[in-house]
Amino acid sequence: MRTTGTGHFKSGLQLGMLALLALCVGFIGGAEAQTTTQMAALPATTVGLTPGAAAKPILAWTEFCQSYPAECAFDRDEPARIALTPAIWSSIVLVNRRVNRTIEPITDQDHWGRPDRWDLAEDGAGDCEDFQLLKRRMLAAAGLPRRAMRMTVVIDEKGEGHAVLTLITDRGDYILDNKTNAVMPWHETGYVFIKREGQDALAWVSLGGASSPVTTANR
Repeated sequence: MRTTGTGHFKSGLQLGMLALLALCVGFIGGAEAQTTTQMAALPATTVGLTPGAAAKPILAWTEFCQSYPAECAFDRDEPARIALTPAIWSSIVLVNRRVNRTIEPITDQDHWGRPDRWDLAEDGAGDCEDFQLLKRRMLAAAGLPRRAMRMTVVIDEKGEGHAVLTLITDRGDYILDNKTNAVMPWHETGYVFIKREGQDALAWVSLGGASSPVTTANR
């Protein structure tokens, strides 16, 4: 979302969050919808990741940006961190859970006949990065600063390449993942963090992991 000032950004963020909550409540319904009226407690403050030198992006990300340039663009005037409130945190948790339950997991090889392809799960199916890209689109549409939501490459518990979404907040870096509905601090995921999108240019930065996977192709 482009901004013309801090006040306008906060106002748009609040309105967007209310709209997102209403939308998700309508989708989910029943007992789960009732729980969304209770704001989740804010998570503990933790230490964020420290970005390092420039890193080479995943090839499939480069191709994705050519197909969906708006999804890779960012506004330098946006906040670099999300200022968490109970309402915003509740919306983040809800979006993570909603997308995880809605999208059918499938590898790109089975889905498209190729090892790695990034998209927005527009046909209702996708693998790890597709889940996270859809979450980011939803949260950005609700008013969260895209600059503070960075696609991230990790090595998972199986030793395989995996993509998560890092939310850079004023309480630390939190991870949205299709393997769990819990939104966790990065250091509690058990993953090795390799690299993520930078915040100052259309480029990636290293997160200290020893080696980078070529693809993020697991479900």
